[in-house]
Amino acid sequence: MFNAREELAGEVMRKKRASGPEGGDPAKSSPTSHALVIHGPNLNLLGEREPQVYGRTRLADIDRALKSLGRELGVAVETFQSNSEGEIVDRIQQARNRADIILINPGAYTHTSIAIRDAISAVGIPVIEVHLSNVYKREPFRHHSTIADVAVGRIMGFGAEGYYLALRAAASIAAQKKG
Repeated sequence: MFNAREELAGEVMRKKRASGPEGGDPAKSSPTSHALVIHGPNLNLLGEREPQVYGRTRLADIDRALKSLGRELGVAVETFQSNSEGEIVDRIQQARNRADIILINPGAYTHTSIAIRDAISAVGIPVIEVHLSNVYKREPFRHHSTIADVAVGRIMGFGAEGYYLALRAAASIAAQKKG
């Protein structure tokens, strides 16, 4: 199901490696924005867990590609994964006055966590919700998101590529905020 997407992710990684350790344009070596990427429960098992749904790309590979793309876009990327709702809430709160934007894949907490929603609302940082699979092609209980109404946008169904699309959007949003 994700072969084409995984191929795209691999292509992104190959281009990043080919462009050198700085990931491209030397003018972009000093980040102008800071993005926090939060991965929720069970995402630490990517590549192993239900690959027919989530693909074979590992979380470490996604994080590496995000940081490389961030260097290219002038965005410092910090990544964080937790299976604990409280740790995710803490990390969102810690992003105040540090992050310009948050990308979050809340995993199963998407459908249940008022605490994560409230933390997002409290910090006032723009948030992009990311999902590897298209939740609307899955079980009905996955169709509801507690954070959709407090997110600036949602990207789903593109596998790992969704994170890279979200980071590009985040760079644009952060630039508009600063400009």
